[in-house]
Amino acid sequence: MSSPPNTIRTLLGRGGLYLMELPALRPISERMRRNLFRRPYRVENDYYGVYPTFAAAQEAANALSTASIPASYDTEAAGRLYRGHMRRIRASDYPLVFWLGRLLADGRRRVFDLGGHIGVSYYGFSDYLDYPSDLTWTIHDVPAVMAAGRKWADGHDARRQLSFTDDPAGADGQDVLVSTGALQYLEYTLPELLQRLRAKPPHVLVNLTPMHPSRSFFTLQNLSIAICPYRVMSVVEFTEGMQALGYRVVDHWQSPERHLRVPFEPGCTVDSYHGFHFELQA
Repeated sequence: MSSPPNTIRTLLGRGGLYLMELPALRPISERMRRNLFRRPYRVENDYYGVYPTFAAAQEAANALSTASIPASYDTEAAGRLYRGHMRRIRASDYPLVFWLGRLLADGRRRVFDLGGHIGVSYYGFSDYLDYPSDLTWTIHDVPAVMAAGRKWADGHDARRQLSFTDDPAGADGQDVLVSTGALQYLEYTLPELLQRLRAKPPHVLVNLTPMHPSRSFFTLQNLSIAICPYRVMSVVEFTEGMQALGYRVVDHWQSPERHLRVPFEPGCTVDSYHGFHFELQA
């Protein structure tokens, strides 16, 4: 009988997993690492492979997926994630809460939450910000997650200020676009989405986004319920893409508590995740 995946990982330990990547062991360890990656990973997220495009990463995810861990985040299980964050925020959320609070105080009322899950930020930030009575908060996410969000809102959104949309173009004409820990899962980039809008949001708040100092690539993430393509953009490519659309960087922060390491790919390590406040120039 084979050992459970988490038992194997526990026996190896982090140092053991690193030793598996020594050149002499690589022919054996790559196959072992691949097999480990195909199983639910419950300790923390795991990563595997480097790919040039979303399509190539999705093809690799399809090949690695199993009945217990599909190659799609659009599942009923995804809608049950992050319930523990509904009434609290992380240290890395504070810059975003600060800027959103300033924007609400300045009269911004229409918030579009790209990849906002079932409303994690909407509910979590409500204990730290005074939401105006005329606030509207719209979320776009995958269908299964939004279905869970609508059901959750029936019993938890007392303000009735939360709504969901199937179209990311719902960001058109909004006052503030917010995206927390979601850009890395999208097939398109944020600049590509904004370029399609007739009325771009004057303010964009991005948080918990993996970025590499100099290169852009895709990897795969095992988040225990699914194996998904995972985008990493270079800081320069991302900021230049936003600036080309007329946005300027108001603020830029890093969250060193979040990092990313791809086995056998030392040049793809991300030491911290990034956040930004962009403002559209007149």
